[in-house]
Amino acid sequence: MLNRDAIQAAIVRQIAASDAGAGGFAVAVVHVRGLRQLALRFGSEYGEQAEVSVGKLIRESLRPMDVVFQSGDETFVAVLPGLSGRNNALLAAAGLMAQFEQSHSVASGMPPWQTRAVMGVALFPQDGSDADALWRSAHVAADGALRRGERFAFHDALDVRTNIDYYELRDSIDANRLATFFQPIWNLAQARAVGVESLARWTSRTLGQVSPDDFVPFAEQNDLIAPLTRWSIHATLRYVSALRGLPGFRVAINLSPRTLSHGGVAEQLLDALSIWGVPPETIVAEVTETALAGDMDAVVRVLCKLRDHGVRIAIDDFGIGYASITYLSKFPASELKIDKSLVAHVATDARMAKLVEAIVRFAHHLGLEATAEGIEDAATQRLLQETGCDFGQGFYLGKPEPAADFVARYGVAAAPDVSA
Repeated sequence: MLNRDAIQAAIVRQIAASDAGAGGFAVAVVHVRGLRQLALRFGSEYGEQAEVSVGKLIRESLRPMDVVFQSGDETFVAVLPGLSGRNNALLAAAGLMAQFEQSHSVASGMPPWQTRAVMGVALFPQDGSDADALWRSAHVAADGALRRGERFAFHDALDVRTNIDYYELRDSIDANRLATFFQPIWNLAQARAVGVESLARWTSRTLGQVSPDDFVPFAEQNDLIAPLTRWSIHATLRYVSALRGLPGFRVAINLSPRTLSHGGVAEQLLDALSIWGVPPETIVAEVTETALAGDMDAVVRVLCKLRDHGVRIAIDDFGIGYASITYLSKFPASELKIDKSLVAHVATDARMAKLVEAIVRFAHHLGLEATAEGIEDAATQRLLQETGCDFGQGFYLGKPEPAADFVARYGVAAAPDVSA
């Protein structure tokens, strides 16, 4: 149930009212995580009841003048008149988010169910002068909040993703015009590199160098994440196949939560490992904490299949998102990667240093290895070594470099140039 025409019409009407002197207004996109999981677990009828119930919950948390639409699976759009500034919008967001702080009834005959809401807001006229621009800006804000593990965000006018051309990115993926970079991963106790993380890089003809923080979420939002993931897997393994002479070497590949919940990625990775002759034990599949907030059962099935074939599993960006002890007990993880926002302060903030040390100990108690991201100086490296942290990466230990340059130094043979 997309309702795009109705949403656009409501925004157009509000623009006309604002032009007639009614003042500014806001468009809000609300992602409600957990509805799809409920439908898959208990059936489509319960899922439909849950959608109706959550829509009602959102309407009751807002004002009578506010208009709410269901925009798609787990997504609602609200048009909020009279909210001309961020302070007013924050009050509306706080009231709505409070409704999702605890379990609530989402379907008749069902026990209370916990859902999670993430909200993005665009304001008229500063975030768009027409209905389509406001609709897109609110979606970009919500997706950014979801990616960062936040519950609420305003649209950022400087977000380059609003300017990415869908067809250019799609053609770049299809034509193998992206680049693979490797960043070293160190064994901190041994003070030496023992692996790399594979990172995608893209240079747009119109925008220049585009950060992965921009084009990867854009790909997720625009149904390009499956071809991007397929490209990344084959492009990475092409280079890894030339590194077979390095014993114990590990290569981390990032997998999008969206590809995990829709299936097929395990088969893609395992088939690619066979094609390129790379042992599964060489690969660490990295998934962010946001994967834990989606369809847990589907994600666990995919990761268990990879683990059962020898692929290691890492939870990336740990410490800033959704993960909990309950979730971790179900996840087939072999390591935690501590987010760089925590690691950055261990040398200057005693409380943060204790927190990171506690996370390392927590990982070890669960039988997991701990990797610290974002090591930028010698003091941070030394403190993490003292805490017993197993692995580390960051600019101090080694910046990302073209995978071809890395292979030229350490590879046993040049790999053929094969398009993904």
